[in-house]
Amino acid sequence: MNITRRSVLQGAVAAGAVAPMRSYAANDRIQVGVIGTGARAHELIPALLAHPGVEITAVVDAYKGRVERAIERTGGRARAAKDYREILDDKSIDAVMIVTPDHWHRQMVLDALKAGKDVYCEKPLTYRSSEGVEIIQAARATGRIVQVGSQGMSSALQRRAKEMIQSGKLGKVTIIRAAYNRNTASGAWIYPIPPDASPQTVNWEMFLGPAPRRPFSLERFFRWRCYEDYSGGIATDLFVHLCTTIHFVMNAGMPSRVVAMGQLYRWKESREVPDTLNAILEYPEGFVVNLSSTFNNQAAAEGSFQFLGTEGTITLGWGTMSFHPERAVEDNRWIVESWPRHLEEAYYRDPKVRQTELPATRKPRAVEGAQEFYHEGLDATIVHLGHWLESIRSRKPYWQDAVQGHHAAACAHMVNLAAKQLRAVEWDFARDDIKS
Repeated sequence: MNITRRSVLQGAVAAGAVAPMRSYAANDRIQVGVIGTGARAHELIPALLAHPGVEITAVVDAYKGRVERAIERTGGRARAAKDYREILDDKSIDAVMIVTPDHWHRQMVLDALKAGKDVYCEKPLTYRSSEGVEIIQAARATGRIVQVGSQGMSSALQRRAKEMIQSGKLGKVTIIRAAYNRNTASGAWIYPIPPDASPQTVNWEMFLGPAPRRPFSLERFFRWRCYEDYSGGIATDLFVHLCTTIHFVMNAGMPSRVVAMGQLYRWKESREVPDTLNAILEYPEGFVVNLSSTFNNQAAAEGSFQFLGTEGTITLGWGTMSFHPERAVEDNRWIVESWPRHLEEAYYRDPKVRQTELPATRKPRAVEGAQEFYHEGLDATIVHLGHWLESIRSRKPYWQDAVQGHHAAACAHMVNLAAKQLRAVEWDFARDDIKS
């Protein structure tokens, strides 16, 4: 990346003064504010509180019912804030979890960093690719922790897959297939709307924020992933998970080019974004990725990967993993049998040919077969949040920092742009952004 220390410091000055850094003793309790308490936040709150030495002291959301339930999940210890800025102004709060629609992420992350808070931001980190470099600069200038919430790469199985691939067990991996499929209304984000939802319980202006002005709409509020004003649909929700894992396991950066296609075939109720999307990403590290997702069939496991190498294959899902060694054997018999007989016989007298094409003539040996692995222990979300708390105390960023979050989200933005414009979209490695 073409970011100098001077440009980072200039960015910090432009953003205004930043709060002083706090040092943490081992027994210090980390106080956290939760900005956005939708369905995902209600999974994160108990996952965070599963760790000792942390307390959620404030929550805020644009729907009153979610705030009430979030306070209940903290055992009544958290208070309700009127606005996210009220949480950022609270000097007793050390860090924030940002669990809002995508269109709010940039502003809230930058404001939190400026206010001296460490940040856990649910994926995708950005609503637009260009926002990523801005967030990276702010994180470096302020010295604050930014961790992105795509928890799969904190799982033991994905870490084992990385070890196996990096050790060379699969040989050369040249193609990766990854999918995320569903076949329900809720899987397509057509969520039920609370019966008490109304202009009296939903703060529409708080929700809109930097988004275009729209008339009050409960569908847009509770099903926001279906609308381009607030989300990038399948790509920024599901493909970000897939790309995060691929980047982690493969030690990869960004794809050099992306092509994609997608359409809205079925779930047309309160929706703009496609329900089916396919993409091909080409990486300069020497492999290609096929990403696919449909909300119209779930025969393939929800969230699955195939890493195809010259020496073996890893199939990875949520909770299971298998390794299958390659048993490829050269067989030119159908070609050689068309030669004159004396040439065919001479071909098979060659010791090298006999070794590679006639395995039955080799000396006997035991050959490694398939291996199965299963998840056991803490859920990956709990582990992922534990890494965030550890980073807050140690001041050492976890792998999934602002850079990694920017790159995973940028892959999704490239996919969406390629699908809309029906062209190959390229990455500008010098600018660390999509090539214009």
